[in-house]
Amino acid sequence: MNRRAMLLPFRTISLGAALALGACHQVAADRKPEPAPIAGVSLTGATIGGPFVLTDKSGARVSSDQFKGKYRIVYFGYTFCPDACPTDMGVIMQGLIRFARQSPALAAEVQPFFITIDPARDIPAKVGQFAAAFSPKLIGLTGSQQEIDALAAKFAVVKSKGRETPGGYLMEHTRHAYLLGRNGEPIEILPVFDGPDAVAADLAKSVH
Repeated sequence: MNRRAMLLPFRTISLGAALALGACHQVAADRKPEPAPIAGVSLTGATIGGPFVLTDKSGARVSSDQFKGKYRIVYFGYTFCPDACPTDMGVIMQGLIRFARQSPALAAEVQPFFITIDPARDIPAKVGQFAAAFSPKLIGLTGSQQEIDALAAKFAVVKSKGRETPGGYLMEHTRHAYLLGRNGEPIEILPVFDGPDAVAADLAKSVH
């Protein structure tokens, strides 16, 4: 290409580009910034979750209605789980702790729950002991098999009895930590597999 043909229009092009850039800056200044994307899976508009009444460590009946106005983290697992459930709960609670360091007032508005999928073995005292190992803030819940099955279905949790081991049978189950809004609406599946920093970052984006 002819070098003069490349250079001659430069001043005109530069002036036009500058004017266009100024216009773009004005548009950008008038436009609200897009919210940062979450690392988890958005559940906005999904029909997941629902009200529940289950049993806590003391044998008292606990209703989800008691937590209206608060965000909720709901995880389904079982206390005899040898690895996955303790690992996931550790990440969830560490993520919540890190979020609390940044935004203590908002973190106080988040209530985490551990709900067993194995009520035959997970009696109230057992889920209470399991929850207390992670945080006094974590509420462990159990119930009848019918209650657990109905709630798991509302959350699209897949679960089944697995193989027998010397320590007792295992349970296969969905490993999701659901973040619900102040009215119980589904917000997202938290990025537990990405670690506590990712959980804390998503809580910062989703909890207001």
